Amino acid sequence: MNRTESKYFRTAARMDEALIECLEKKDLEYITVKEICERAGVNRSTFYLHYETVADLLNECVEYTNSKCFQKYTSELTDVNKRLESESPEDMIFISPAYLRPYFEFVRENKRLYQVVLMHQEIFRTQHTFRKLFDGIFSPALDRFNFPENEKLYIVHFYLGGITSVVKEWIERDCADPIGQIIEICMKCVLPDAAAPCQDRRTEKNF
Repeated sequence: MNRTESKYFRTAARMDEALIECLEKKDLEYITVKEICERAGVNRSTFYLHYETVADLLNECVEYTNSKCFQKYTSELTDVNKRLESESPEDMIFISPAYLRPYFEFVRENKRLYQVVLMHQEIFRTQHTFRKLFDGIFSPALDRFNFPENEKLYIVHFYLGGITSVVKEWIERDCADPIGQIIEICMKCVLPDAAAPCQDRRTEKNF
C-alpha cells in the first residue's frame, strides 16, 4: 500500500468511526454529512470524494466489519464447501470453541460497534447477512444431518438468536466474563452433552 492509499484508508476509517459515534446517539435518518465530517475532522469535499451518501458510508462500514471478523478464522474453518465434502456430520457442528472463540474475541475487541449493531439491526442488514450464512453454510451442513427442509430455518434462527442474546448480555456486562465461560454456556444450551467444562475454559484465566 503506497502513501496515498494509506491516507485514503485512514480517512475512511475516521469516517467509519464517526458514523458509529453518531449511531450511538441517533437513528441513521437524522445523521448528516456535516455531523460526520465534524466528528471525523474532514471537510465535505473529502466525504464526497469517498461516498455519495451517508448510506454509502454505512455500506462500507458493514462490509469492512464483516471482513475483519472473517479474518479471525483460518482457511480450514472458512472453506465450508471442502469440509462438507470431506468431513463427517459430527465434525460439521459450528457450535464449538473453534468457531465461537474467534467470534467472541472479535466482539470483545469491537464492543462499541456491536452495541450499535444490536441497536440498529435493520440498517446493518443483519437479515441479509443471516441469509448468506444460511444459504452458504448452515443449510448445507444441516443437509448432512438429514434435517427436513421445512425445519431448517427454525433451527438456525434458534441457534443464531440464542448466540445474539448471549452477546447482548455479555456486552451489557462489559465483556467481563472470560470468553471460555461464554463458550461453555453456549455449548450447554445447544449441546447438553457439553455440560462438562470444556478444555477451552479450563486453560483460560481472564482472556
